[in-house]
Amino acid sequence: MTDPHAESSLLAQLSKSLLREQRTTRRWNLFLRLTWLVVFLAIFGLLYNQSDGHPVSGPHAAVVDLNGVMGVDYGGSADVVVDGLEKAFASKNARGIILRLNSPGGSPVQAGILNDEIQRLRKKYPEKPLVGVVTEVCASGCYYAAVALDKIYADKSSIVGSIGVRMDGFGFVDAIEKLGIERRLLTAGRDKGILDPFSPVKEGQREHAQKLLNRVHRQFIDAVEEGRGSRLHGEPDLLFSGLFWTGEEAVELGLVDDLGSPREVARTLMDSDELIEYTPEQDFWERMGVEFDTALGRAVSRIFFR
Repeated sequence: MTDPHAESSLLAQLSKSLLREQRTTRRWNLFLRLTWLVVFLAIFGLLYNQSDGHPVSGPHAAVVDLNGVMGVDYGGSADVVVDGLEKAFASKNARGIILRLNSPGGSPVQAGILNDEIQRLRKKYPEKPLVGVVTEVCASGCYYAAVALDKIYADKSSIVGSIGVRMDGFGFVDAIEKLGIERRLLTAGRDKGILDPFSPVKEGQREHAQKLLNRVHRQFIDAVEEGRGSRLHGEPDLLFSGLFWTGEEAVELGLVDDLGSPREVARTLMDSDELIEYTPEQDFWERMGVEFDTALGRAVSRIFFR
């Protein structure tokens, strides 16, 4: 007779063995899939980065973008723009460089750095024209940087100007008083809480902030006068008031030199219909990192804040 206990033990062993094999097979399949994914991403990243090279088969006009709010972030960073300009100037077949301008301004520090770097590059490569073409907006810090260019062009409907400096915020002193809220602000340093929105503005602090704004404004004005010189036609009280104008009006005021699109300027000044982009781009892995961070942040917010 067959021992039922032996059969049960054998079946149990076979079941365990089958489960182990299934687990091993699943793990091995997962490992292979992950390996192929890594290989695919590596190949795709390599091809993506190689595609950023600039064709140099013939003469062309190099284009670098100053796009978006000026700051340390990508796109509005002076370092990114300067990297593009350096590459464009180094290209033997680039007959000239167009800085394509579309920014409402931003950090005066980034604007000042870019203005200085443009002046340096103009001295280093005097044989190649470096001009700006406004597409939509060239205001405030963007214009601060642009005045160092050889010439500035714009569309008749572009927005140009806003030569001024601002510092803004909100005041909630009366609101919290009506709500019966007590503001508790502890500082080390008499003026460390300057411009705190929940505290009254002290006159001395207001004067200090205004002096700071006036000093930065003066730096802006000096850069415009140095860069544009006798080309300016408007009254200083008007030009430096913070107002802005259309490209057509900006020509009349001497803020820009003429009307024109990037392709028109390339044909006229550089005798070329071919525009080649030299604006640096984030490589594949940088973009993947940004996307991963964004996705992770969204996942965390869904888990903890909903």
